[in-house]
Amino acid sequence: MSLQKSVKERFFHAFCFEALAIAICAPLGAWLLDYSLAHMGLLTLMISLIAMLWNMVFNAIFDRLQLRVGFNRTMVVRAAHAIAFEIGLVLAVVPLAAWWLGISLWQAFVLDIGIVLFFLPYTFAYNWTYDTLRVRVINR
Repeated sequence: MSLQKSVKERFFHAFCFEALAIAICAPLGAWLLDYSLAHMGLLTLMISLIAMLWNMVFNAIFDRLQLRVGFNRTMVVRAAHAIAFEIGLVLAVVPLAAWWLGISLWQAFVLDIGIVLFFLPYTFAYNWTYDTLRVRVINR
């Protein structure tokens, strides 16, 4: 299987990931938190856009740091990468969620933990499914 992906395919992968996440999270959040679907939909869209932008910025910075310092991407480095990424995302998303939902920063932080716990298996399942379907499409 080819690991080479065009910019177009990478965009398609990220767009589908975020669109499906919004389609799941907006109605689920509206139901669990008793907000309108439109209100939660806009919040999930804003969070999605922030996450995509942060992903691009963070990974560009991380890649430059790796070039400058010259470290290898060991498991420890990958773990540090994931933790630093999530901390940055929390710092951006928690105040937004608190303001948008009219809740405390603590409540928004707890909500964000729930979102992270959703995204761990979601990311695994989405990428596994995408890769499986991609192989089928390429083999045709």
